[in-house]
Amino acid sequence: MTPSIIIHNGALMTFDDGMPTAQALAIAGSRITAIGADAAILPLAGPETRMIDAGGATVLPGFIDSHVHLFGGSVELDCLNLYGVTGLPAMRAGIRPYAQANPDDALVFCVMADYGILGTGKTPTRHDLDRILSDRPLAMFAPDHHTIWANTAALKAAGLLQGGPTDAGSEIVMGEDGLATGELLEPGAYEPVLRLTRHGGRDMLGLTTGKDPVPPATADQRRIDKDVLAKGLAHCAAQGITGLHLMDGNRYQLELLSELEAEGRLLCRCRVPFHMKGTDPLERMTAEAPAMRDDFQSGKIACSHVKMFIDGVVESGTALMLRPYPGELGANGNSGDEVFTQEHFVACCAEADRLGFQIAVHAIGDAGVRRTIDAFEAAAKANGTRDSRHRIEHIEVIHPDDIPRLAALGIVASLQPGHAPTGHIFPPGGVGPYLHPDQIAGAYAWQTIRDAGARVIFSTDWPVIPVTVMANVKAAIAPLDLGGGWADQTQTLHDTLASYTCGNAWSEFNEDRKGKLAAGMAADVAIMSHDLTQLAPGNVTAARAMTTICDGIVTYQHGF
Repeated sequence: MTPSIIIHNGALMTFDDGMPTAQALAIAGSRITAIGADAAILPLAGPETRMIDAGGATVLPGFIDSHVHLFGGSVELDCLNLYGVTGLPAMRAGIRPYAQANPDDALVFCVMADYGILGTGKTPTRHDLDRILSDRPLAMFAPDHHTIWANTAALKAAGLLQGGPTDAGSEIVMGEDGLATGELLEPGAYEPVLRLTRHGGRDMLGLTTGKDPVPPATADQRRIDKDVLAKGLAHCAAQGITGLHLMDGNRYQLELLSELEAEGRLLCRCRVPFHMKGTDPLERMTAEAPAMRDDFQSGKIACSHVKMFIDGVVESGTALMLRPYPGELGANGNSGDEVFTQEHFVACCAEADRLGFQIAVHAIGDAGVRRTIDAFEAAAKANGTRDSRHRIEHIEVIHPDDIPRLAALGIVASLQPGHAPTGHIFPPGGVGPYLHPDQIAGAYAWQTIRDAGARVIFSTDWPVIPVTVMANVKAAIAPLDLGGGWADQTQTLHDTLASYTCGNAWSEFNEDRKGKLAAGMAADVAIMSHDLTQLAPGNVTAARAMTTICDGIVTYQHGF
C-alpha cells in the first residue's frame, strides 16, 4: 500500500527493542507500515504521499498523558489563571479587570491560586476576597483542585455561608462567628460553588459525583460543552499528545466525546473511568459500571477503569497519614480525612476487580497509599490473581516498607513529576513543612520506586499543572536539589519518555497496538522541534511538538 505519510530525516526513538533507532517511517491509513533508514523508506513514496522532513529532530510515539481531567482542564483554559500571583494587591490587579471584562458571569472564577497566595503564611478567607470584590461572587481554585476559597457573596449564592452537610472527607471550614470562613475542602464541600460557573459545574460532575447533569443538559449546553472539549483536545494535540486517560467520568462526558468522534473532532484517544465515590453504595458500581463499559468501546474512546479517591492532599491536611501532621496542620491529632471507610473501600476494590475493571486510586499520604495497597492485595485474594495493572495515582508520600509491595503485587505507580517541590512548577518549600523529617525519604520517590521494580508511568493531572509535556519531562530529568534529606530522584531521559509513551500504552493494555514506532502499530506519532538527546536536561523545554499524528491523521502542525 502506498504510504499516505512519510516522515524522514528524523532521529527516531522507537521503543521497539528490535529497532531502537531509525531515520524514517511510513504510514498508510491508520497504521505504521514501514520503518528504517531514509534510503529504505523514501522510495516507497507515491505522488500523493505527504512528505514530512523532521529536520534531524526526535520522532517518537505520540505522548499519552495517563492522568488528566479533560473537561475541567478545557474549561480552565478560559479562566483567570493566578499562577505566580502573590499578595492582595497583585490579586486585585488581576481579578478586578477580569471581572469587569466578564460582566455576565454569575461567578468570577479563578484557577491556580496557590495555598500561599496571600504571602502571609495563612490561607485566604472570605474577608480577604471581599477586599478584592465584594459586590459579586468570587471564588478561586487551588492548583490541586482540592480546595476552593470563596468570598461572602459566593458563599451566599451557593447556600454555604451558614455551613451545611458534606460528604465524608470534605469540609466547609467554619469560623468563630458561626459562619463559613470561605475555605471549602474537597468536592463534597465546594460543588455548590461550581454550579455557579459558566458551565454550571457540568465540567466537574465526573469528579465530584460521577453522575450526569440533573436536569439533563440542554441542546445548547451540550453544544457549548462539546466546543470547549474540542478546544481542550486541540490544546493537548499541540503538545504532541495522542492519548489521554481521564480520571473523572460519567456518561455525559462519554456521550460528548462520542459525538466529537462522529464529527471528526476527537483529536486524541480517550479512556474514561466509572467514578466511584466513598458515599456510593457498592450496588451502584455493580449495576452501572459494566453497562457504561459495554456502551462505550470505539476505536478511540473506551470506558476502561474505575476511579476512586482514598484521601485528599498534603497542603490542606486532608491526605491520609500514618500519624498526625507536624505543627498547626496536625492540631487535634489531624492525620487527614477518610474519604472511604476502609471496609467499604476494600469491598469496592474487590467488586471492581471481580467485574474485570482496572482500578485507579488517588492516594497521596503514606496511610492512604498503604490502605490502597492493602485493598488491592485483598481484591487479589478474593478473586484470584490476574494481570490487573491496578494503579495508584500520585504516591506523593509512601512509607519505605511499602515500596517493595508495589512491584510484588504488580501495582502500577502513576506519578506526576511536575507535582514535586523539585519540579520547577510549585514552590520548592511548599510541602516540606507539612511532613515529618523521616517522611522525606518516601516523598516523591520516583527513582526509588522504579529501582524497586515497580512499573512507573508519567502524567500531569492537568489542570493541576499544565498539560505541556516538556515541562513535566524537565521536572523528571532536571529536578531541583532541595538538600536537607531530599534524595536525588532524577530520571533518565529514556525512562521518562518511555513512561510517557510505551509505558502508558502498556498501562492501558495496548502495548501490542501503540506506544512504539514499528510496522503494524497505530500511527500515533509526535515530531519534535529538537533532538531531545542533544539538549541539556535543564534546557529540554526549548523543545516542543512540531507535528502530531493520531490514528494516521495530522492533528497538529506548528504554524498552521
